[in-house]
Amino acid sequence: MSTLTLAARDSATMLRRNLLHARRYPSLTLNLLLTPVMLLLLFVYIFGDVMSAGIGGGGADRSQYIAYIVPGILLMTVGSTVVGTAVSVSTDMTEGIIARFRTLAIHRGSVLVGHVVGSVLQAVMSVILVGAVAVAIGFRSTDATALEWLAAFALLVLFATALTWIAVGMGLISPNAEAASNNALPMILLPLLSSAFIPVDTMPAWFRPIAEYQPFTPAIETLRGLLLGSEIGNNGWLTLAWCLGLATLGYYWATSKFNRDPK
Repeated sequence: MSTLTLAARDSATMLRRNLLHARRYPSLTLNLLLTPVMLLLLFVYIFGDVMSAGIGGGGADRSQYIAYIVPGILLMTVGSTVVGTAVSVSTDMTEGIIARFRTLAIHRGSVLVGHVVGSVLQAVMSVILVGAVAVAIGFRSTDATALEWLAAFALLVLFATALTWIAVGMGLISPNAEAASNNALPMILLPLLSSAFIPVDTMPAWFRPIAEYQPFTPAIETLRGLLLGSEIGNNGWLTLAWCLGLATLGYYWATSKFNRDPK
């Protein structure tokens, strides 16, 4: 059996293990999933009329604000989901199971691959659930073609993969699950400081660079353009660069930390 076949077999085994853990202990995933859902309902039904009037410059139109906010909430869902990955990786590192894996004749990288693929699958399922809530409260994307829907799905998967590798690295450097949760907190905070809820050009001048020069804003604008037909501009290329850069950085960071033999 070739090395590649062994790696694929062991990675599939680790993926199955992580998915079983997520099914048996769903509380963490549900807690992280509730944050974007509650923010969606809060901003639509409490602030929707005011926010839509401020963005559109005209009368209140809650349906217009639903269309604006949903792409940001979908990417925030991805960020929230990968926090659970950091916690899961840290738990594995501190509870001794990784030490056991190191003694077995398995492909070493399969442990991380199982976490990453499992996290991406959970992120996709979470996005589908949040998207279903958005459709239930009035979100519509009638102008998007099948190709644009496919591109939007690919963007979400690529973004989830990039953030997951960063989350794996955060989990590996954390001494315990609580520290991992705190270290991964920027995954939830950055969408709040982006164009998810209001346009960047309406923010104070001193705060605008924080919202503009971060990975979530171009990704949100790209997803918004794909689903709603708004102008994408350079945001598509910026999103691709951010995803590839974060994925590469996270991969080398995580593998170097994981492959380092414990003292």
